[in-house]
Amino acid sequence: MPDFLHQNVLVAGLGGRGRAAGLLLRRRGARVVAVDDADTPRLRENTAPLRAEGIEVKLGATTAPDRPFDLAVVTPGLAPSSPLFRAIVARKIPVISELELGWRLVNCLTVAITGTNGKSTTSRLIETILRAEGRRLLVAGHRERPLAGVVETSRELDFLLLPAKAQQLEFTEYFRPSVAVLLNADPDHLDRYASPDEYLRALGRVFRQQQPFDWAIIQHEAHARLAALRVPLPSKVITFSATDARADLYLDRSLILSRLPNWEGPLLDTTQCALRGAGNAENLMAALAAGRALRVPLERMAEAVRAVPPAPHCLEPVATHRGVAFINDAKATNPAALAHALRSLPPAPGGRPNVWLLAGGRGKGLAYHDVGPLLAQRVKGVFLFGEEAENLRAAWGLFVPCTPVASLLEAVNEAVRHASEGDVILLSPACSSFDEFRDYQQRGEVFCQAVKSICGGGPDASPNGKGGAGTAAPPE
Repeated sequence: MPDFLHQNVLVAGLGGRGRAAGLLLRRRGARVVAVDDADTPRLRENTAPLRAEGIEVKLGATTAPDRPFDLAVVTPGLAPSSPLFRAIVARKIPVISELELGWRLVNCLTVAITGTNGKSTTSRLIETILRAEGRRLLVAGHRERPLAGVVETSRELDFLLLPAKAQQLEFTEYFRPSVAVLLNADPDHLDRYASPDEYLRALGRVFRQQQPFDWAIIQHEAHARLAALRVPLPSKVITFSATDARADLYLDRSLILSRLPNWEGPLLDTTQCALRGAGNAENLMAALAAGRALRVPLERMAEAVRAVPPAPHCLEPVATHRGVAFINDAKATNPAALAHALRSLPPAPGGRPNVWLLAGGRGKGLAYHDVGPLLAQRVKGVFLFGEEAENLRAAWGLFVPCTPVASLLEAVNEAVRHASEGDVILLSPACSSFDEFRDYQQRGEVFCQAVKSICGGGPDASPNGKGGAGTAAPPE
């Protein structure tokens, strides 16, 4: 186990992961300096517990403190292009991620789940499977429960499940999950990565230190791209796909089928599951493959996953009011997630478009044109909000009517005014939330509160636009 006693460690980035890393290092006897390039009242409040433990905190920092450090621990919120990060690199301080730090100190097996979309859903599926088998586990690694914050708890567990973004896998060195899942590799975060291939290489780091007795569970299409980039895969591999029958696990109409030796045949009928759509079929395949790798019987897995509902803010049904369905997909922060949402919703009779789409926010350097033909097939109109509204209109305007509005609440109101019975009002932004909201959860909560106001607002809140303005109130 690494020994941090009397080491001088710099922690850069003081969101939840950075604060947990600082406190963990302090408990292990390190001399910790914690820095962040932001300086807000909320951040000052959140870092008070670090100061109380004797950690030196510097906010608004643009450079590393002028003293020697044995190690720097960085968090995914700190961009490599930032002056603070460049200063750390210029000082030639060894750098690891918070994920790497936590993994070095945990006392149980780990299962990592990465990819552009589906990490939370697949983590919940694997968690449900393992709990049904009586295994002791926690889902950690996300902002609300950083890995560094559960190190001491891990000695009481069989597994830690770690949904991990590409940014968290940067600066991993020895990180080696026993089972590593790559769900998909649709382009994302191209404001951080120079190309889709660079983004995929970052995701592929999850397999880097695996051994021949470990397991890599990879979407078939992503596996082909990893092979083209010559990314090494030292462990045993299971592939899956909802669209390519050459994968080890594949979809035939609604059935998940396996061609794996000693596991051939049908595994699960997805029509019996609460999770629907091709994207969720792949999430189910990945979870079943992980359970297989961990020796859980198929019957127990199938029984466990059937009842797992959609996660909050992931194609979450909010209400149906006067024949209009409201769907909260606030976690859709890229065009691939939007495409998954549209393909998961049933069209109107005759295949006519029936979706009023609410989209926008802060861009991530992604291209939006590819989803245009799907919008033309499924969407009646788009109401665009946030910093990226004009770029979205430029990309989609030839495919579907696009109307920029001032805010998400105005987008809800306009969609309500235009919708008729049988329509769907879908919040699936295809962008991050950070221009207007704290995070995607707050964005989804604002949408749900607006829908609640409409559905409880009496005759003046009619989604078909008749009988009044139907104005959605702001959240409480």
